[in-house]
Amino acid sequence: MSKSPNQQSTAHLALLTTAFLFGTSYVIVKSAVANVDPIPFLGARFTVGLLVLLPFAKRRPPRPGEWRGSAVAGLALLVGYATQTIGLQHITGSASAFITYLLVLFVPVLVALRTRTFPCLAVCGGIALALVGLWFLTGAQLGFGLGETLTVACAASFAVHMLAVEAVAGHCDAVRVNAIQVGVVAAGSLVPGFFLGGYNFPIATWLAVLYTGVATTAVGLSFQVWGQARLDATRASLVLLLEPVFAAVVGALIADRLGPLGIVGAALIMSGIIVAEYTRLPQAEHRLPELCEARAALADC
Repeated sequence: MSKSPNQQSTAHLALLTTAFLFGTSYVIVKSAVANVDPIPFLGARFTVGLLVLLPFAKRRPPRPGEWRGSAVAGLALLVGYATQTIGLQHITGSASAFITYLLVLFVPVLVALRTRTFPCLAVCGGIALALVGLWFLTGAQLGFGLGETLTVACAASFAVHMLAVEAVAGHCDAVRVNAIQVGVVAAGSLVPGFFLGGYNFPIATWLAVLYTGVATTAVGLSFQVWGQARLDATRASLVLLLEPVFAAVVGALIADRLGPLGIVGAALIMSGIIVAEYTRLPQAEHRLPELCEARAALADC
């Protein structure tokens, strides 16, 4: 069913807000996990997010299939945030943001694997540009460090998450979907957190927990689910491209900079993503059967 121009404009605004909130969180999380273990931090952050969401989620009617689809999204989110947060201990927040957004290139690759088709030339060209950019972003050295490797794994997990959200967002309530997926991440990280340093955080870390738990986890992720229900994945991905841009701006303001090679790498990654996604916009309608098949496969997990 087509969406009205007003609905699409509101969805763009929701995703823009998501990009801003996510983009501003990288340096905050990096600073927080400099003093505590990443897993307890995630446990506290997502528990705060869940507590914020629960009163609103309980007031909304449940929908068939929301638990299974949202749980799949939550598992992908758990792996993604664990690898990203641990990776942030080894690379800058700006670099993490740009590498994370390789997720946009992983999405068509996952769809191609599911449908047993070869990605189009635009996607292949975009991936090649992004890989060269990743090489520059890591200092133009052979091989990636632990931080870069973990963040690439994060990007792949977030790509699965994006498809999982797309599979459930169209017919389920955004707040309930987010509450369930946030609950999965909280459950998967809260208990292990007691064995990995516990929750005796300094005040600065608790402030980071509150900001990321409320702003990015409860609000930002809910806006993402709501926006994805009203825009196709290609256009949603293009709006969310502003996330690493916001992260780079914040990083530059607080001296968490990329450096000359990093700037070249980030520009190449962004160029690769734009080549892969923008050139496919006119083909979005023709890709609907592929996306529907991928959504169905995720919903059946």
